Amino acid sequence: MRILLTGGTGFIGSALTPTLIDQGHSVTVLTRQAKDNQSDLIFVNTLDEIDQSPDVVINLAGASLAAKRWNSRYKAEIIRSRVDFTQRLVSWMKAQAPVPKLLISGSAIGYYGASLSAQFDEDSAVGAGFSAQLCHSWEAAAQAASSDVTRVVLLRLGVVFDEGGGALREMMRSFQLGVGSWLGSGDQWLSWVHRADVVRVILRAVADNALAGPLNVVAPQAVTHRAFCDALAVHKPVMFKASVPACIVRVMLGEVADELLLAGQHVNPTRLDSLGFAFDYDQLTTALAAIVGRQRA
Repeated sequence: MRILLTGGTGFIGSALTPTLIDQGHSVTVLTRQAKDNQSDLIFVNTLDEIDQSPDVVINLAGASLAAKRWNSRYKAEIIRSRVDFTQRLVSWMKAQAPVPKLLISGSAIGYYGASLSAQFDEDSAVGAGFSAQLCHSWEAAAQAASSDVTRVVLLRLGVVFDEGGGALREMMRSFQLGVGSWLGSGDQWLSWVHRADVVRVILRAVADNALAGPLNVVAPQAVTHRAFCDALAVHKPVMFKASVPACIVRVMLGEVADELLLAGQHVNPTRLDSLGFAFDYDQLTTALAAIVGRQRA
């Protein structure tokens, strides 16, 4: 199939692209970076450069939520890169002949807001806060592509772990200095997923013509931040463990601290479970052993 991938040079896209090519798909990556084309991989800078309608569009583009402290300007940039871009992408899709058969679009479990006690599945209501409303608008923009011809799959991604980037690299910084640290109380939930399983979910969405709507792309076993630190310390020994006080995190990062770091959500992959999807990494200890083991090798 012909596949258009946005965000193809990012953390998930860089792992997805070679897998799609290995399966025999022709991949076009929309990117602002200058890249040399290959036989089964084409890079374009604008949608206007695409001369043949794709069968599938995979939309993983968007500015990072946690890259910097939020202010009105950066919030606007996040919205432009996710919601506004998805609206333009869907408009472009509708103008193609033939119209693409599938849109797989990124979202996040921030859709549900934060809670220490509740558990969320795909039927749970949208939460409160900037990240929740962002995800709600982002999904609405993608859902506008849905029709009798085009199905839409929404990936509500948890915290994605693997080597070479992503959240784990940031979370390991104190461990590299010999200090195992969690943020605030450490009781906030961390719903995580290994990048390899994210790729497998996307491949399943491409192959399963009956699959549509939101999917919680998280491993079956959520953990607290403190439990995560304990698990990581098994593979990355530290001299001592300590909390980073919530007040310090708030001073450093402002609103990001309360929405993304000092709060979390316990999310279950209910629809994936009902589909019989088997995670390669369903336990945090197994995932960390694979990732940290490769880093040591």
